[in-house]
Amino acid sequence: MESTTAVKKKTMTLVQAITDGMRTMLAEDENVLVLGEDVGKNGGVFRATDHLQEEFGEGRVMDTPLSEAGFIGAAIGMAVNGLRPVAEIQFLGFIYPAYEQIMTHASRLRSRTMGHFTVPIVIRAPYGAGVRAPEIHSDSTEAIFTHMPGLKVVCPASPVDAKGLLIAAIEDPDPVLFLEPMRCYRSSREEVPVGKYTVEIGKANKLQEGNDVSIITWGAMVPVASQAVKEMEAKGVSCELIDLRTLYPIDRDTIAASVQKTGRTVIVHEAHGTGGVGNDVLAIVNDTSFLYQKAPVERVTGFDSPVPFFGFEDEYLPTPARVKHAIEKVIKF
Repeated sequence: MESTTAVKKKTMTLVQAITDGMRTMLAEDENVLVLGEDVGKNGGVFRATDHLQEEFGEGRVMDTPLSEAGFIGAAIGMAVNGLRPVAEIQFLGFIYPAYEQIMTHASRLRSRTMGHFTVPIVIRAPYGAGVRAPEIHSDSTEAIFTHMPGLKVVCPASPVDAKGLLIAAIEDPDPVLFLEPMRCYRSSREEVPVGKYTVEIGKANKLQEGNDVSIITWGAMVPVASQAVKEMEAKGVSCELIDLRTLYPIDRDTIAASVQKTGRTVIVHEAHGTGGVGNDVLAIVNDTSFLYQKAPVERVTGFDSPVPFFGFEDEYLPTPARVKHAIEKVIKF
């Protein structure tokens, strides 16, 4: 955690921490505003913007038409002209109509104008499976956006990180896609500093020290991997657990230092295996630490299929058992 100015803490869920982060910045900076479908009167589909319109008015927290391309394009125009919009996409699977605006304009304007203009926009998007949502609501397609230079991609897994990274994203001069794992919204609570603080974008978090194998993950897979780590420790296997927190730019130094220490790597993510961000992590391991490896890198991912309907959703997602199997495989190699 960086730049902590408050010592008082309050117990929050991840979604409450996100709300508190937006409230903090709306109160501090009149150029910050929130927009999206149902973010105002209804407080958002997950109530992440609950009561913010009451506190700051319709001019700062505004409902938009059902047009992702329209309100993301409008937010880009606001950002270029000095505002700091925080736009909410109800589910990551709804972002595709806005892809052209993000790819063609938000990520490129700094380069296109040779640094004369920046686009300080945050695009919040709940994502991921495991909450029994309908089709298109459960996509984990973060890799589409990490292949977009000029756009930062952030994915917190805890309330403390969620608030600190969101404030850092709002203050960032460039566009940030802020992914919010829905399974983590209300699954746990922790003490979160009251007031303003930031967590550095681009810096991974080493959740646990270990010597035998490095487990690298993010988002809703953090608690899954954590459970596997606990069970493997009971068998005498010492695991180092790393939460990337930022998917672009990835913290190469933390990955390399861990892998060079343990010599074994397991990457866990819920997105499809083909083309997933885990492949970039694997490339970093090979580029920086190939000669340190005692075993081939193992990946535990979602399958190369659309997220299935409710009855099969749990079969699609990585589980602690699958993670443990991968750990055992690299240990026994």
